[in-house]
Amino acid sequence: MGCCSGRCTLIFICTLQLVLALERQVFDFLGYQWAPILANFFHIIIVILGLFGTIQYRPRYIVVYTVWAALWVAWNVFIICFYLDVGGLSKDSDLLTFNISAHRSWWSEHGPGCVRREVPQAPRVHTTESHAYITVMGCLMDYQYIEVMHSGTQILVALLGFVYACYVVSAITEEEDSFDFIGGFDPFPLYHVNEKPSHLLLKPMYLST
Repeated sequence: MGCCSGRCTLIFICTLQLVLALERQVFDFLGYQWAPILANFFHIIIVILGLFGTIQYRPRYIVVYTVWAALWVAWNVFIICFYLDVGGLSKDSDLLTFNISAHRSWWSEHGPGCVRREVPQAPRVHTTESHAYITVMGCLMDYQYIEVMHSGTQILVALLGFVYACYVVSAITEEEDSFDFIGGFDPFPLYHVNEKPSHLLLKPMYLST
């Protein structure tokens, strides 16, 4: 009964993780954040693997999900440190875009209450490309805190998934061990197989006397 309850809870957690990962993937694509995009992609694959293992009673798949849950927590801690400028990291760097572009988080220009304005260059400046300065005003919350909230939610759900995955693996292993113990020490099949040949061997001796 406990294993069934744990499995149902883990299935719910994996489903919630898929929804949160897809939501985050969309906004990372809009912001051209290539490192988070790759991380989200692997996260979605492993969560699907863990969901399949939970439904099909495959503890090895759940163990893989458990290991990834720990790595996923570490990755989101790094994201939090990145956006809060902790340990020499800077949210203004191009680390998350692999230095390919200077794009920032999508929330930096489209956060709640943000007003985005483009200021064109002065007409006396002649360049081969037309550039515009973008100013953002009136944001109710800075974009880095929105990213921190996203990562914090991911950490919380991943920790819950880690705990329940360990519980489900333990419960499935105990059920398999108890099943092997009951079936492995049942003497009836061996006794039943050996009894009949011995009876047939004694019968001709009895008739000859």
